[in-house]
Amino acid sequence: MDALKRTPFYDLYSAYAESRCIDFGGWELPVQFTGIVKEHEAVRQQAGLFDVSHMGEFMVIGSGAEAFLQKMTTNDVSRLTDGAAQYTLLCYPNGGVVDDLLVYRLSEGRYMLVVNASNIDKDFQWLQEHLTSEFGEVTLTNVSDETLLLALQGPLAETILAEVTDAPISTLKPFHFIERATVCGVEVLISRTGYTGEDGFEIYAPLDVAATLWNGLLAAGSPHGLTPAGLGARDTLRFEAKLPLYGQELSADITPLEAGVQFFVKLDKADFIGRDALIQQKEAGLPRRLVGLEMIDRGIPRSHYPVYADGIKIGEVTTGTQSPTLKRNLGLALLDTAYSEIGTEVFVEIRGKQLKAVVIKAPFYKYKRLSVHIRTVNF
Repeated sequence: MDALKRTPFYDLYSAYAESRCIDFGGWELPVQFTGIVKEHEAVRQQAGLFDVSHMGEFMVIGSGAEAFLQKMTTNDVSRLTDGAAQYTLLCYPNGGVVDDLLVYRLSEGRYMLVVNASNIDKDFQWLQEHLTSEFGEVTLTNVSDETLLLALQGPLAETILAEVTDAPISTLKPFHFIERATVCGVEVLISRTGYTGEDGFEIYAPLDVAATLWNGLLAAGSPHGLTPAGLGARDTLRFEAKLPLYGQELSADITPLEAGVQFFVKLDKADFIGRDALIQQKEAGLPRRLVGLEMIDRGIPRSHYPVYADGIKIGEVTTGTQSPTLKRNLGLALLDTAYSEIGTEVFVEIRGKQLKAVVIKAPFYKYKRLSVHIRTVNF
């Protein structure tokens, strides 16, 4: 059995007596430091610090880089300017999703892609297979093993980060970044992105500065209530904000249109892989949609629980939990379109019993300052 991979922050976890690590896709990662609900509430009210260094980073460089990414991704890369990023997806020819990711435009002909940890090898192979001579000069490099990533998230994230950087973060817009900035005395890339539904920043840097950044940020943030946060809180936070998780809300069998992220699919741009299938699905009408559910009967909907109406199975839960913010039993579910209207009563099968639920509006939580806040860090 292969040993679990560890991020450069692993040795720092032991400082927290209640920290607990799990095997997550071959990585030994903290599910919590002080408790999932405590960490969730800290991010909603103050700030949390996440180690997400297991994520993948690819560099795409060359005169043909933009054309290549236009062909591979659903969003319109040509709209990016230097210092801007966009959420996008890689699709199969049938419209199913290879992965969701971020594209950063560093400068003309220089891009960084940030992909999901569980899909690094698959994504890199997919991109390589389609990197043909038609695009001219393009170099694709996997720099995941030499890059760390921290996410500082929450309403006080800007206040905390301002104490350890001279970078102009107060004027940094969402989905923009500063390629070369100094944080805690080391050079990093700072982006105003996140996966929690809150304002926040992500910090990319070389592996050897891990302890400097972790300790420096926590020291600056401690008076403001900053706490380290693990995978558990990350999942409940992104769930409340209806941010998709690959393998649950998105997959090879679920298209971006069905998952409700059609805003990031530009069907009117130049051809991309999966475009024809997505146009056909849109014109024919979506067979199913991702909706919010609230339990009426007592029970918590969990991933893959079947959903019924009129005596037939109409879909299944993709993610569900008791919302730490709203204190209600909520779920996201992919349902037949005929049963997707708000107010529709359905039944979720929980431990062999069909319990009543109702379709409600999602996201369940929305940070007021940001109109569009979606991120690809799906662990």
